[in-house]
Amino acid sequence: MIREINVSEITAAIKEMCIQANHFLSPDMDKALKAATANEESPLGKKILNQLQENLKIAGEDMIPICQDTGMAVFFIEIGQDVHFTGGVLEDAINEGVRQGYTDGYLRKSVVKDPLIRENTKDNTPAVIHYSIVSGDKVKITFAPKGFGSENMSRVFMLKPADGIEGVKNAILTAVSDAGPNACPPMVVGVGVGGTFEKCAIMAKKALTREAGTHSDIEYVAELEKLVDQKQMLLNNINAGIKQIEQMMGSAADGMNLEEKKLALVRAKIEKTAELTEDKEELERLKGIVERSTGATVQVLEHVYPNVEVCINNSKLVTKEEFDKIEFKEKDKAVVMLSMK
Repeated sequence: MIREINVSEITAAIKEMCIQANHFLSPDMDKALKAATANEESPLGKKILNQLQENLKIAGEDMIPICQDTGMAVFFIEIGQDVHFTGGVLEDAINEGVRQGYTDGYLRKSVVKDPLIRENTKDNTPAVIHYSIVSGDKVKITFAPKGFGSENMSRVFMLKPADGIEGVKNAILTAVSDAGPNACPPMVVGVGVGGTFEKCAIMAKKALTREAGTHSDIEYVAELEKLVDQKQMLLNNINAGIKQIEQMMGSAADGMNLEEKKLALVRAKIEKTAELTEDKEELERLKGIVERSTGATVQVLEHVYPNVEVCINNSKLVTKEEFDKIEFKEKDKAVVMLSMK
Protein backbone atom coordinates (compact mmCIF):
# COMPACT_ATOMS: atom_id res chain seq x y z
CA MET A 1 0.00 0.00 0.00
CA ILE A 2 1.35 3.43 -0.96
CA ARG A 3 1.74 6.06 1.76
CA GLU A 4 1.61 9.69 0.70
CA ILE A 5 3.69 12.34 2.49
CA ASN A 6 3.42 16.03 1.67
CA VAL A 7 6.86 17.55 1.28
CA SER A 8 5.84 20.43 3.56
CA GLU A 9 6.20 17.95 6.45
CA ILE A 10 9.78 17.30 5.35
CA THR A 11 10.53 21.03 5.23
CA ALA A 12 9.16 21.57 8.75
CA ALA A 13 11.16 18.63 10.14
CA ILE A 14 14.39 19.77 8.46
CA LYS A 15 13.99 23.32 9.78
CA GLU A 16 13.60 22.08 13.36
CA MET A 17 16.54 19.67 13.02
CA CYS A 18 18.86 22.45 11.80
CA ILE A 19 18.04 24.62 14.82
CA GLN A 20 18.12 21.86 17.43
CA ALA A 21 21.34 20.22 16.23
CA ASN A 22 23.25 23.50 16.41
CA HIS A 23 22.14 24.28 19.96
CA PHE A 24 22.05 20.89 21.72
CA LEU A 25 24.20 17.76 21.69
CA SER A 26 22.51 14.49 20.84
CA PRO A 27 21.83 12.39 24.01
CA ASP A 28 24.61 9.88 23.21
CA MET A 29 27.23 12.60 22.68
CA ASP A 30 26.09 14.46 25.80
CA LYS A 31 26.48 11.25 27.81
CA ALA A 32 29.91 10.56 26.28
CA LEU A 33 31.19 14.06 27.05
CA LYS A 34 29.94 13.93 30.65
CA ALA A 35 31.62 10.53 31.13
CA ALA A 36 34.86 11.83 29.62
CA THR A 37 34.80 14.83 31.97
CA ALA A 38 34.20 12.64 35.03
CA ASN A 39 36.91 10.12 34.11
CA GLU A 40 39.58 12.56 32.94
CA GLU A 41 42.73 12.39 35.09
CA SER A 42 44.75 15.20 33.54
CA PRO A 43 44.08 18.56 35.29
CA LEU A 44 44.43 20.41 31.99
CA GLY A 45 42.20 17.91 30.17
CA LYS A 46 39.53 18.13 32.89
CA LYS A 47 39.66 21.93 32.77
CA ILE A 48 39.10 21.95 29.01
CA LEU A 49 36.25 19.43 29.20
CA ASN A 50 34.58 21.46 31.96
CA GLN A 51 34.86 24.55 29.76
CA LEU A 52 33.10 22.62 26.99
CA GLN A 53 30.35 21.63 29.44
CA GLU A 54 29.88 25.27 30.42
CA ASN A 55 29.74 26.24 26.74
CA LEU A 56 26.98 23.65 26.17
CA LYS A 57 25.01 24.98 29.14
CA ILE A 58 25.15 28.55 27.81
CA ALA A 59 24.23 27.40 24.29
CA GLY A 60 21.12 25.60 25.50
CA GLU A 61 19.93 28.24 27.97
CA ASP A 62 20.51 31.29 25.75
CA MET A 63 19.89 29.56 22.40
CA ILE A 64 23.33 30.49 21.10
CA PRO A 65 24.93 27.97 18.70
CA ILE A 66 27.32 25.50 20.35
CA CYS A 67 29.99 26.59 17.85
CA GLN A 68 30.23 29.65 15.61
CA ASP A 69 30.79 27.25 12.69
CA THR A 70 27.25 25.93 12.23
CA GLY A 71 28.38 23.73 9.38
CA MET A 72 27.26 22.62 5.96
CA ALA A 73 23.97 20.74 6.09
CA VAL A 74 24.58 17.04 5.37
CA PHE A 75 21.67 14.59 5.28
CA PHE A 76 21.35 10.82 5.11
CA ILE A 77 17.78 10.04 4.03
CA GLU A 78 16.30 6.53 3.96
CA ILE A 79 13.08 6.40 1.92
CA GLY A 80 10.72 3.47 2.10
CA GLN A 81 9.85 2.22 -1.38
CA ASP A 82 6.14 2.45 -0.53
CA VAL A 83 6.35 6.21 0.07
CA HIS A 84 5.04 8.74 -2.46
CA PHE A 85 5.85 12.43 -1.94
CA THR A 86 3.24 15.02 -2.85
CA GLY A 87 3.13 18.81 -2.98
CA GLY A 88 6.48 19.40 -4.62
CA VAL A 89 9.99 18.07 -5.21
CA LEU A 90 11.66 16.33 -2.24
CA GLU A 91 15.09 17.92 -2.76
CA ASP A 92 13.58 21.39 -3.01
CA ALA A 93 11.70 20.74 0.23
CA ILE A 94 14.90 19.68 1.99
CA ASN A 95 16.75 22.81 0.89
CA GLU A 96 13.80 24.97 1.91
CA GLY A 97 13.97 23.44 5.37
CA VAL A 98 17.68 24.28 5.55
CA ARG A 99 16.96 27.83 4.34
CA GLN A 100 14.30 28.36 7.01
CA GLY A 101 16.29 26.70 9.78
CA TYR A 102 19.48 28.67 9.21
CA THR A 103 17.61 31.95 8.67
CA ASP A 104 15.02 31.74 11.47
CA GLY A 105 17.56 30.12 13.82
CA TYR A 106 20.09 32.92 13.22
CA LEU A 107 22.75 30.39 12.27
CA ARG A 108 25.89 31.29 10.35
CA LYS A 109 25.52 30.79 6.61
CA SER A 110 28.82 29.65 5.11
CA VAL A 111 27.90 27.93 1.82
CA VAL A 112 28.96 29.52 -1.48
CA LYS A 113 27.53 29.03 -4.98
CA ASP A 114 30.95 28.34 -6.49
CA PRO A 115 34.10 27.26 -4.63
CA LEU A 116 36.30 29.67 -6.61
CA ILE A 117 34.04 32.68 -7.15
CA ARG A 118 33.07 32.49 -3.45
CA GLU A 119 29.65 34.16 -3.64
CA ASN A 120 27.67 33.26 -0.51
CA THR A 121 24.19 31.79 -1.09
CA LYS A 122 23.04 33.65 2.07
CA ASP A 123 20.87 30.75 3.31
CA ASN A 124 23.39 27.85 3.72
CA THR A 125 21.96 25.95 0.75
CA PRO A 126 22.38 23.71 -1.12
CA ALA A 127 22.55 20.85 1.32
CA VAL A 128 24.57 17.67 0.73
CA ILE A 129 22.05 14.84 0.52
CA HIS A 130 22.65 11.07 0.44
CA TYR A 131 19.58 9.01 -0.47
CA SER A 132 18.93 5.32 -0.03
CA ILE A 133 15.78 3.34 -0.89
CA VAL A 134 14.70 0.78 1.71
CA SER A 135 11.67 -1.41 2.27
CA GLY A 136 8.57 -0.08 4.02
CA ASP A 137 6.56 3.13 4.07
CA LYS A 138 8.64 5.34 6.38
CA VAL A 139 11.21 8.08 5.90
CA LYS A 140 14.24 8.37 8.19
CA ILE A 141 16.26 11.60 8.16
CA THR A 142 19.68 11.91 9.78
CA PHE A 143 21.16 15.40 9.91
CA ALA A 144 24.85 16.18 10.39
CA PRO A 145 25.81 19.88 10.38
CA LYS A 146 29.45 19.42 9.29
CA GLY A 147 31.82 22.12 10.50
CA PHE A 148 34.85 22.70 8.34
CA GLY A 149 37.47 22.66 11.09
CA SER A 150 37.05 18.89 11.12
CA GLU A 151 35.92 18.52 7.50
CA ASN A 152 39.13 20.09 6.22
CA MET A 153 41.13 17.45 8.10
CA SER A 154 39.43 14.53 6.29
CA ARG A 155 41.67 12.08 4.45
CA VAL A 156 41.35 9.27 1.91
CA PHE A 157 44.10 6.62 1.78
CA MET A 158 44.54 4.13 -1.05
CA LEU A 159 46.01 0.96 0.49
CA LYS A 160 47.27 -2.26 -1.04
CA PRO A 161 45.64 -5.55 0.04
CA ALA A 162 48.95 -6.57 1.59
CA ASP A 163 48.79 -3.56 3.96
CA GLY A 164 46.09 -5.36 5.95
CA ILE A 165 44.85 -4.22 9.36
CA GLU A 166 48.16 -2.58 10.22
CA GLY A 167 47.80 -0.40 7.14
CA VAL A 168 44.32 0.64 8.25
CA LYS A 169 45.50 1.41 11.78
CA ASN A 170 48.41 3.42 10.45
CA ALA A 171 46.12 5.39 8.10
CA ILE A 172 43.71 6.25 10.94
CA LEU A 173 46.44 7.44 13.29
CA THR A 174 48.23 9.33 10.54
CA ALA A 175 45.03 11.24 9.77
CA VAL A 176 44.37 11.99 13.44
CA SER A 177 47.97 12.95 14.15
CA ASP A 178 48.17 15.22 11.10
CA ALA A 179 44.89 16.89 12.07
CA GLY A 180 46.21 17.67 15.54
CA PRO A 181 44.27 20.42 17.31
CA ASN A 182 42.96 21.85 14.02
CA ALA A 183 40.00 19.45 13.94
CA CYS A 184 38.58 20.84 17.21
CA PRO A 185 39.14 18.01 19.74
CA PRO A 186 37.73 16.03 21.44
CA MET A 187 36.99 14.21 18.20
CA VAL A 188 34.79 11.43 16.89
CA VAL A 189 36.60 9.61 14.09
CA GLY A 190 34.54 8.09 11.30
CA VAL A 191 36.25 5.38 9.26
CA GLY A 192 35.15 3.77 6.01
CA VAL A 193 37.04 0.81 4.51
CA GLY A 194 36.54 -0.59 1.02
CA GLY A 195 34.53 0.35 -2.03
CA THR A 196 35.47 3.11 -4.44
CA PHE A 197 36.96 6.51 -3.64
CA GLU A 198 33.60 8.22 -3.08
CA LYS A 199 31.92 5.19 -1.43
CA CYS A 200 34.66 4.96 1.18
CA ALA A 201 34.32 8.67 2.01
CA ILE A 202 30.53 8.40 2.34
CA MET A 203 30.88 5.37 4.65
CA ALA A 204 33.32 7.32 6.83
CA LYS A 205 30.93 10.29 7.00
CA LYS A 206 27.97 8.06 7.85
CA ALA A 207 30.02 6.31 10.55
CA LEU A 208 30.07 9.63 12.43
CA THR A 209 26.30 9.36 12.91
CA ARG A 210 26.47 6.03 14.76
CA GLU A 211 25.58 6.21 18.44
CA ALA A 212 28.64 7.10 20.51
CA GLY A 213 30.06 4.18 22.47
CA THR A 214 28.67 1.46 20.20
CA HIS A 215 30.84 -0.88 18.16
CA SER A 216 30.62 -2.87 14.96
CA ASP A 217 28.71 -6.15 14.87
CA ILE A 218 31.80 -7.70 13.24
CA GLU A 219 33.98 -9.03 16.08
CA TYR A 220 37.44 -8.22 14.71
CA VAL A 221 36.30 -4.74 13.65
CA ALA A 222 34.86 -4.12 17.13
CA GLU A 223 38.19 -5.09 18.73
CA LEU A 224 40.03 -2.74 16.38
CA GLU A 225 37.59 0.07 17.22
CA LYS A 226 38.13 -0.42 20.95
CA LEU A 227 41.90 -0.29 20.50
CA VAL A 228 41.66 2.85 18.41
CA ASP A 229 39.21 4.36 20.93
CA GLN A 230 41.72 3.96 23.77
CA LYS A 231 44.60 5.50 21.87
CA GLN A 232 42.34 8.13 20.32
CA MET A 233 41.25 9.31 23.76
CA LEU A 234 44.88 9.84 24.72
CA LEU A 235 45.62 11.68 21.47
CA ASN A 236 42.53 13.86 21.91
CA ASN A 237 43.73 14.92 25.35
CA ILE A 238 47.26 15.54 24.10
CA ASN A 239 46.05 17.59 21.12
CA ALA A 240 43.75 19.62 23.35
CA GLY A 241 46.65 20.27 25.71
CA ILE A 242 48.90 21.43 22.88
CA LYS A 243 46.21 23.80 21.62
CA GLN A 244 45.62 25.21 25.11
CA ILE A 245 49.33 25.80 25.66
CA GLU A 246 49.72 27.48 22.27
CA GLN A 247 46.91 29.87 23.20
CA MET A 248 48.51 30.60 26.58
CA MET A 249 51.97 31.17 25.12
CA GLY A 250 50.86 34.31 23.31
CA SER A 251 50.16 36.16 26.55
CA ALA A 252 52.05 34.31 29.27
CA ALA A 253 55.24 35.77 30.71
CA ASP A 254 56.52 32.31 31.54
CA GLY A 255 56.73 31.31 27.90
CA MET A 256 59.74 29.02 28.31
CA ASN A 257 58.03 26.71 30.82
CA LEU A 258 55.02 26.52 28.51
CA GLU A 259 57.32 25.66 25.61
CA GLU A 260 58.77 22.81 27.67
CA LYS A 261 55.27 21.53 28.46
CA LYS A 262 54.33 21.68 24.79
CA LEU A 263 57.46 19.72 23.83
CA ALA A 264 56.59 17.06 26.41
CA LEU A 265 53.08 16.75 24.92
CA VAL A 266 54.50 16.50 21.40
CA ARG A 267 56.77 13.64 22.55
CA ALA A 268 53.80 11.90 24.16
CA LYS A 269 51.75 12.35 20.98
CA ILE A 270 54.47 10.72 18.88
CA GLU A 271 54.80 7.78 21.27
CA LYS A 272 51.05 7.09 21.43
CA THR A 273 50.74 7.35 17.66
CA ALA A 274 53.57 4.92 17.09
CA GLU A 275 52.25 2.53 19.77
CA LEU A 276 48.99 2.14 17.91
CA THR A 277 50.63 1.57 14.57
CA GLU A 278 53.17 -0.75 16.25
CA ASP A 279 55.77 0.75 13.95
CA LYS A 280 58.98 0.84 15.99
CA GLU A 281 61.07 2.22 13.15
CA GLU A 282 58.63 5.11 12.70
CA LEU A 283 58.71 5.73 16.45
CA GLU A 284 62.48 6.07 16.46
CA ARG A 285 62.42 8.28 13.37
CA LEU A 286 59.88 10.65 14.90
CA LYS A 287 61.67 10.71 18.24
CA GLY A 288 64.83 11.66 16.39
CA ILE A 289 63.06 14.58 14.76
CA VAL A 290 61.89 15.86 18.14
CA GLU A 291 65.28 15.40 19.75
CA ARG A 292 67.00 17.22 16.88
CA SER A 293 64.53 20.06 17.32
CA THR A 294 65.76 20.46 20.88
CA GLY A 295 69.25 21.34 19.64
CA ALA A 296 68.19 24.94 19.20
CA THR A 297 70.64 27.84 19.04
CA VAL A 298 70.23 31.56 19.58
CA GLN A 299 72.32 33.84 17.38
CA VAL A 300 72.83 37.52 18.25
CA LEU A 301 73.99 39.46 15.18
CA GLU A 302 74.34 42.80 16.98
CA HIS A 303 74.56 43.29 20.77
CA VAL A 304 73.47 41.37 23.83
CA TYR A 305 73.48 43.31 27.08
CA PRO A 306 74.17 42.31 30.73
CA ASN A 307 71.47 40.51 32.74
CA VAL A 308 69.81 39.00 29.67
CA GLU A 309 68.33 35.58 30.43
CA VAL A 310 68.85 33.01 27.64
CA CYS A 311 66.82 29.80 27.98
CA ILE A 312 67.09 26.72 25.77
CA ASN A 313 64.93 23.79 26.85
CA ASN A 314 65.59 23.33 30.59
CA SER A 315 68.93 25.17 30.56
CA LYS A 316 69.44 28.84 31.37
CA LEU A 317 72.23 31.41 31.25
CA VAL A 318 72.27 35.02 32.47
CA THR A 319 74.78 37.28 30.71
CA LYS A 320 77.08 39.29 32.99
CA GLU A 321 78.55 41.70 30.43
CA GLU A 322 77.94 43.08 26.94
CA PHE A 323 78.76 40.97 23.87
CA ASP A 324 78.27 41.28 20.16
CA LYS A 325 77.99 38.67 17.42
CA ILE A 326 77.54 35.76 19.79
CA GLU A 327 75.81 32.37 19.55
CA PHE A 328 74.18 30.54 22.45
CA LYS A 329 73.64 26.78 22.33
CA GLU A 330 72.87 23.97 24.74
CA LYS A 331 75.70 21.62 25.65
CA ASP A 332 75.69 19.06 28.45
CA LYS A 333 72.47 20.52 29.85
CA ALA A 334 73.94 24.02 30.06
CA VAL A 335 73.78 27.08 27.81
CA VAL A 336 77.20 28.04 26.43
CA MET A 337 78.38 31.03 24.37
CA LEU A 338 80.38 30.87 21.15
CA SER A 339 81.82 33.82 19.27
CA MET A 340 80.55 34.36 15.72
CA LYS A 341 83.39 36.72 14.80
